[in-house]
Amino acid sequence: MAEELLKRLEKEVLVIDGAMGTMLDSKGMKMEECPEELNITHRDEVKDIHRAYFEAGSDIVLTNSFGGTSFKLGKYGKRDMVHMFNLAGAKLAKEVARRFKNKYVAGDIGPTGELIEPLGKVTFDQLYEAFSEQVEALLEGGVDFFIIETMSAIEEVEAAIKAVKEHTDLPVIASMSYSPGQRGYRTMMGVDIETEVTRLTEASADVIGTNCGGVDIWQMAEIIEQMRELTSIYLIAEPNAGLPKLVGDKTVFDQSPEDMAAGVPKLLEAGVNIIGSCCGTTPAHTEKIANIVKSREHLRSR
Repeated sequence: MAEELLKRLEKEVLVIDGAMGTMLDSKGMKMEECPEELNITHRDEVKDIHRAYFEAGSDIVLTNSFGGTSFKLGKYGKRDMVHMFNLAGAKLAKEVARRFKNKYVAGDIGPTGELIEPLGKVTFDQLYEAFSEQVEALLEGGVDFFIIETMSAIEEVEAAIKAVKEHTDLPVIASMSYSPGQRGYRTMMGVDIETEVTRLTEASADVIGTNCGGVDIWQMAEIIEQMRELTSIYLIAEPNAGLPKLVGDKTVFDQSPEDMAAGVPKLLEAGVNIIGSCCGTTPAHTEKIANIVKSREHLRSR
């Protein structure tokens, strides 16, 4: 399955799903709830979200495990639930994927929320151990490959890639989040595009790219274009549904599926290999994205 995925990327653009948090919120999840615990307590709701994204045209869905490290789960008092929550999340997604043809499940790994030394107290080795624990549980659950996303610190991405590479032989995607500035696009921790491309390629990531952040889909196309000028490695883009806006005490992303889809051709022209979406998106956004991608693939194969 892993070799098949990379082989497909040689000749076609694949579609990855949209926001999990947005969909959980629409199903009534409260802010104080641990999202990964829902893999145990609300199995059907999580499976329904995966199913909706597959039916909308996703080739790939992500497990509900974005905050599945001991660091993140510890904030909910559930540090000892890493294996249980991640294993359950992988099994739920695989259960749904088996009902479709040629669909994949990516084990989702997000940032720990911790600062690495010398800015913080956490060491590289501690990050590596936390990611390793998560990787082992997702692997046991049957994921087809891994995605490390929404990262800001290059060392944290490298620790996560190392955990995947040393515990599995599966492909790994690594994605960082950017915002525009006077010095060009940078992550919150100051990482620029060239640094990501160089360091994550050296770390043996199979796909690199960008997701989330303070950019819209057209700015993300600029980032992908700059990456493509630096490398021939496979690239991924997962834009939010527009730029984040503060409404009251809540951050919202209000770009419609149609408005967001208007930027997809630009991403394709920039040289992206996997297109998905991030905060504020739904299966309706995925469907619009998939329709454009699949129609382009059909025309290219004629």
